[in-house]
Amino acid sequence: MDCYLCKKNIQDIDFKDTYLLRNYISGLGKIRSKEKTGLCSSHQRHVANAIKRARHIGLLSATSK
Repeated sequence: MDCYLCKKNIQDIDFKDTYLLRNYISGLGKIRSKEKTGLCSSHQRHVANAIKRARHIGLLSATSK
């Protein structure tokens, strides 16, 4: 399985793009593993850091409803 972000040639993952980041969060609000998301290691790290930044600022909730 190839990395979706590598296929689309996306280098920078913006923490303000919550629509993209929600695809990599489970229903309980946990960050999904790279085996489930299909991302490469470098993109998985960038996505995880972007999710953590968005949670810290308040753009994403830390828990689900």
